Amino acid sequence: MSAGEKLRQLLTHPEIIVIPGVYDCLGAKLAEQAGFAVAATSGFGIAASTLGVPDYGLITATEMLYSVGRIAQAINIPLIADLDTGYGNALNVIRTIKDAVQLGLAGVLLEDQEWPKKCGHFEGKRVIPLAEHALKIRAAVAARGDSNLVIIARTDARAPLGLEEAIARGRAYIAAGADVLFVEAPQSVAELKAIASAFPDVPLVANIVEGGKTPEVSTTELQQLGFKIVFFPLTSLLAVTQIMSACFRHLKEQGTTANFPNLVNFQNFQQLIGVPQYLQIEQQFTAENHTPISEHN
Repeated sequence: MSAGEKLRQLLTHPEIIVIPGVYDCLGAKLAEQAGFAVAATSGFGIAASTLGVPDYGLITATEMLYSVGRIAQAINIPLIADLDTGYGNALNVIRTIKDAVQLGLAGVLLEDQEWPKKCGHFEGKRVIPLAEHALKIRAAVAARGDSNLVIIARTDARAPLGLEEAIARGRAYIAAGADVLFVEAPQSVAELKAIASAFPDVPLVANIVEGGKTPEVSTTELQQLGFKIVFFPLTSLLAVTQIMSACFRHLKEQGTTANFPNLVNFQNFQQLIGVPQYLQIEQQFTAENHTPISEHN
């Protein structure tokens, strides 16, 4: 069963799908180990971790696809990739989606911002015309072929154009063939309810960014409202930044990490990244464990 088929099966289940955001292979493996059924890449996290820059459209398509492809290969659960705007017009989207299929992604997010885009919870966003993004969604649907890749259409129109326009765009993107709708950055519970009421039969995404524009509603309440997916895109990035900062401060001040309380056991870390399996493989192909192959004259 393909990753896309696994994700589609999960979308038929009655429970809301809680999906952590990841930005590297290690985080993805930790999400899988914790028992999550799906992981999703954070464009914000990939920009911050690979380039040390904000989510301002500075990551190229090549850089993003390279990152998400490696993450997809590192885990056995479906991966949804944030692919920004698709990196251009409908033709660019076609290429991006074909690459996404080859990388084994389960789903992709395509947003309607102008390029260069911004984080959905930043100020100053601008969106392309509704009809243009609807055609990009149609192009994505055509490009995925029979791969079962899940197309998640995201609109960032709430901030620059208002909630009614965001809902109108959502209807157009679903009509264009998107499987899931993501209205980014609603600013109140009332707006979350309005989105859910407008799309009673469409799988909907809620995006919870700690300190962002959307209220931090519980997953239980989101499910009751009618949402199918809830992303926590920056939680791991913020947590790691906090712990790493504390660790470096401790080392700088004390000159040692001996008393730092939040370090993973080294042996447990080796288990996580598969050191025992690699040692076993290594032994299978070590020269002293094999009879030399005779040379033929």
